Amino acid sequence: MDPVTTGRRRKDTTRWLQLAATGRPAPFRLGGPAYLAALGGWVAAAVLLLAAAPELVRTTVSDGTVVAAAHTVGLVVFPFAVAAAVWQLVPVMLRNDPPRPWTRWIVLPLLAAGAPLAAAVAAGNGRLGALFAVLLGAGLVLLLAELAALIRGAPAGRTLVVSRPAVALAGAHAAAAFALGALVFADSGPEPLGVPYERLLLVHVALAFVGWLSVLIAAVGRTLVPMLGLAASAPPRRAPVAELVLVAGLWLSVAGLATSTDGLLALGVVVVLAGLAAPARTFLRVARTGTIGLREGPVAHVTLGLWFFLQAAALALLAAAGAAAERRAAVAAVLLLGIGWAAGTILGHLGKLISLSAWGSWPPGPRPKQAELYPRRGWQAEVLLFAPGVQLLAAGVVAESVTTARAGGVLLTAAALVALACGVETVRRAGRGLASHALPSEAP
Repeated sequence: MDPVTTGRRRKDTTRWLQLAATGRPAPFRLGGPAYLAALGGWVAAAVLLLAAAPELVRTTVSDGTVVAAAHTVGLVVFPFAVAAAVWQLVPVMLRNDPPRPWTRWIVLPLLAAGAPLAAAVAAGNGRLGALFAVLLGAGLVLLLAELAALIRGAPAGRTLVVSRPAVALAGAHAAAAFALGALVFADSGPEPLGVPYERLLLVHVALAFVGWLSVLIAAVGRTLVPMLGLAASAPPRRAPVAELVLVAGLWLSVAGLATSTDGLLALGVVVVLAGLAAPARTFLRVARTGTIGLREGPVAHVTLGLWFFLQAAALALLAAAGAAAERRAAVAAVLLLGIGWAAGTILGHLGKLISLSAWGSWPPGPRPKQAELYPRRGWQAEVLLFAPGVQLLAAGVVAESVTTARAGGVLLTAAALVALACGVETVRRAGRGLASHALPSEAP
């Protein structure tokens, strides 16, 4: 942002006073719809998980409902949630604005291609799948281009609260997961790329849940989790060691999966756990000492997510050692890692981020407290439904109990509906205050 332009008058007579070398979050009228789209996608995914409970217990991962549920999470929930969070948080954390913020308005409708793409993949419709994959891919390319511009434009010699290499690693793994998913869909033979089909699916899942989302959670969460839990921030660091160790463990695991080498897979899982240790200490410290801590969704979800992550790792190690059925352990581990850890941690932060987006877009003058826009009781209820829902769904798979898995699906669906209702309530509360004001535009 050129500081020379900061005093220019706009048509709505609002005057921007841009802070030096500090990025500006995207406006609420962009972030709000993206967050609500993610929550709506989560409701659809939870309903599909409930419907797919019998097939999950039978470990029939090629079933259409199972495929639809997995891809609704991966192609609808995650893209919308991560895009909205990137637009809101990363400019501030990297202290600069993207050169072309208007591209966000192109990205938003392109991300909507994720829902029909999930349906096309579930139905095995190659032509429709290719069309919607191109549209979604174009949106992700534009999003990654903005991320690259923010990383490149981060001011040298200034303290940054998020690591540029870590953010770049997360973006690279997001692109790799999407590309591999497209390759697997295009070549549904027994051994795409020379790797057994189901093992290649696990590689795809690992790239997304560990390489993309876990690295992003570790990088951004070391600042965001203490901030939202009202706890002391993490100490400064010179290099993103935790994220680099996570990535090293990921690729050891990928090599073990691709070559069917259980020892290498087990070593990778252990290294991933070592990489997660430092972020976990930070998150648990916030839960223990933060003024808010576990009493609100973000910290409660990330703390529970760590528990689900450990369970997923334990199942992977047991399967690698031959102490558990490989296929059943893999299905349960993916549920724990993808839903309990990755989706849960992100969903737990959405409520706060929606309210912060509205609060940050408030026009000059008196503004409500951020807590007034956040339906705290509702998000507390969501956590209480979500946690046993994930646990029962995974336990039903391990114990081969359809009844238990369905009970988990019911609770997850209830949690998703509560989350969406809370998001809509924040938008309603914000709308009452913002309706009589002209919201700031993206550029002065």
